[in-house]
Amino acid sequence: MSEIRRKKVAIIGAGAAGMSCAAKLANHPEKFEVTMFDIDSHTGGQATSIPLNESKHGASWLNDGVQGGSAIFRHTFRFFRQYGYEPQQVRLQVSFGKGPGSFWTNVFPSPLVDQHSREIKKLGRVLKCIKYLMPILGIMPVKVILRLFGFSRDFSNKMVLPLLALFLGTGNQTPNVSSVLLERLFDDPQMKLWEYDPDTLLPNLPVMYTFPNLGDFYKDWASDLRSKGVDIKLNSSVSILERNAKAVVLEVRTKDEDGEELSGARTATFDELVLCCPADEAKKLLGQQATWREKWVLGGVKFFNDITITHSDSDYFQKIFEAQYDPALCAQPTTDDRKKQIAFADQKPVCQKDGWLGYRPMYYTHSFESDPDKIEMGFDCTNYQHQFRENLGMGSSSRPLDQHVFQTIFLNDQQKDLWTWNDIDTSKIIGRKWWHQFGHRWQHYLRVVPGMMFINGKNRTHYAGSWTMVNMHEIACISGIAAAHQLGAAYEPFDDFAEDFFGKYLLVCHGTRYKRTKAKQT
Repeated sequence: MSEIRRKKVAIIGAGAAGMSCAAKLANHPEKFEVTMFDIDSHTGGQATSIPLNESKHGASWLNDGVQGGSAIFRHTFRFFRQYGYEPQQVRLQVSFGKGPGSFWTNVFPSPLVDQHSREIKKLGRVLKCIKYLMPILGIMPVKVILRLFGFSRDFSNKMVLPLLALFLGTGNQTPNVSSVLLERLFDDPQMKLWEYDPDTLLPNLPVMYTFPNLGDFYKDWASDLRSKGVDIKLNSSVSILERNAKAVVLEVRTKDEDGEELSGARTATFDELVLCCPADEAKKLLGQQATWREKWVLGGVKFFNDITITHSDSDYFQKIFEAQYDPALCAQPTTDDRKKQIAFADQKPVCQKDGWLGYRPMYYTHSFESDPDKIEMGFDCTNYQHQFRENLGMGSSSRPLDQHVFQTIFLNDQQKDLWTWNDIDTSKIIGRKWWHQFGHRWQHYLRVVPGMMFINGKNRTHYAGSWTMVNMHEIACISGIAAAHQLGAAYEPFDDFAEDFFGKYLLVCHGTRYKRTKAKQT
């Protein structure tokens, strides 16, 4: 008998989606010959780490792109654990707005929460309306829903929009986000980050998870994939020369560490192509070979350029965010629960394995007075990422704020006139990184997401990436696994929740109904 020829698969993009796809294909070395290309010098895409001065900042590394997620990140966490990395729990504290008239938090009640108590309760009823009238209300932009149901601009701009922007990464496009994402943020078991609370909107200190050292993790993951036969070609740019009924032909150019091109362009032929890059890049790669369906779907993804500045300028950070407890920010302690929350916030911060006793926010936003539906976002990474707390020691007091590592995220470079980045002390800047982020506009869920099933698998091409649905590391992983599954790799059930999530993604983005297997791995 003649040996069965392995299917040659090219994966373009070595981020979470590409690595997940390669990992599943690599489980079948008898069926697939996998080559993965990426223009960067590292795997992981936006999931990167940078070194820190440990004596100065209290930790030797920082995740400066993707930082963490919720308990729904089952596939992400499984990949971590396969290589000995463990995500760490943290009780999340958030700080929205600046000053008594704009500030609120999930740690204790504020005057703004009391001011909008009726609208908070009404929001709960509107979430139910969106859920039960999903095909009609769900696709509408959040800004339309908020006006339709008569919410005030103050409540919309200071509470609803910052909440969505921060946790879904939708930035200044949040008013244009489909309202289905607002509903699912609270109600959908596959996406929810919060339980809705009719008194304060957000319940107190939900459990989130911070990621391990992503730079080290992706290096270990890449090393393992190489040992399984995956050819990972970094510093490589790719052009698609041809897609026909029999093959995909690529032109590859590879550079050395100094950026010098090695040995000129070469061509390579593959049986299948998986594009794990941003939609606009995929469309550009396809060029004139893109079908009208691919042009329509990929062209519906709108991207924006944001910059994250990592720094240690505590004076600047406190100027734009409420970083420390102030009794003037508290609402009246009218109930026993409120008294406990205020007492918790008022105590001297003490380090715990899963966060802090006392007010120590991790996520921040503030809006602009001149343009109140636009925001800046920030992180206190020292409060949030677990390595700082581990080095500090349980039961210890917080490091002085001027020793903290912060990140401020400036959204949409078309609105630079609003940015406060020039106020950061340049001597305290640790790093700058630009990001190419897609906006979750309502058109995305009318045009892109439902259109994926009509382009996936056609012309020997599959697509993967968080842009296919929602901007989450977990969606990126699932999308890569789904592409591998469609090519013939087995999905390995390990968790009922994860399997349901995978099945829903497969149905929506590939038009394929997932068939459960009887046996489950433990």
